[in-house]
Amino acid sequence: MGEAGGVPPGSTQLLRPSTELARLTLDFLAYLELERGLSRNTLEAYRSDLLQFGEFLDRRRLNVMDARHGDLAAFLSELAAGAGERPPVAAATLARKAACLRSFYRHLRREEMIEHDPTAELRGPRKTQRLPRVLSREEVASLLSEPKGTEPLPLRDRALLEVMYACGLRASEAIGLQASDVDLDEGMLRARGKGSKERVIPVGRQAVAALRTYEQRGRPALVGYKVQTQLFVNHRGGALTRQGLYKIVQGHARGAGLEQKMSPHTLRHSFATHLLAGGCDLRSLQEMLGHADLATTQLYTHLSAERLKDVYFRAHPRAKSPGAGQLLPSHEE
Repeated sequence: MGEAGGVPPGSTQLLRPSTELARLTLDFLAYLELERGLSRNTLEAYRSDLLQFGEFLDRRRLNVMDARHGDLAAFLSELAAGAGERPPVAAATLARKAACLRSFYRHLRREEMIEHDPTAELRGPRKTQRLPRVLSREEVASLLSEPKGTEPLPLRDRALLEVMYACGLRASEAIGLQASDVDLDEGMLRARGKGSKERVIPVGRQAVAALRTYEQRGRPALVGYKVQTQLFVNHRGGALTRQGLYKIVQGHARGAGLEQKMSPHTLRHSFATHLLAGGCDLRSLQEMLGHADLATTQLYTHLSAERLKDVYFRAHPRAKSPGAGQLLPSHEE
């Protein structure tokens, strides 16, 4: 017999929704980590999304295995509208939650735990495509020249900024570099991207020079007699953290007058945009950025198109609108 106002007799609900969902979530996350190699950040985000979905199911006294398309759509609609003291969820976050649910129920279907996938026609909101902020070549040059001096820390900072721009590294990839990942004689670097996927990227001459100086005169002074495999280290010789990297980038951005224009990821965007503008093909750029999907790389074609339009309308004499005091050319004979 069900609880008062609860589950009717004969229901397939054998466990409380949150209990069963918790068990299924652990299995799902293990699959994502072991089989697909997703990052810890993604796994934590999906765990949080499914926990929130479980709370929704509990309120409606629904079982995760019995949820239908309308239930999932109602969950996403509630998030989009906001409920109680919770503000509406941003479109990008809502899209991630929809992707999480699709992946979760596909996993259940693949494991033959359910016969019908309720997310088959589930649509998340269309994300507004915001073009990333990039630096001009002059601004990049200004930033890279900001670390001054021959002390160990400026040498480290110069090498770090140079290699992030030269190779388009994510912040996590830069701090995760091992000393053995860089071959300065060959001018190549091995980066470990999302899902621990490795890729090899060429390193430009100026970045090679900065890295060589750091490895010869900067890193040994910082590491001392410690056993340290990380390439970039902090002032005590320990592995550089994401927070430490952010402080380094922001400090030099402030010195170059670029504080409001950039984050560590801005160097990656600038790398991609400048390569594409210089004639690099999309497939090669995709490989260097470590994008699994070419559509992600194609964002930079839109960015380049926007820049081309700006240049065109600033430079072409027949593209400018006549302003105050300007007259169209006359055709008098």
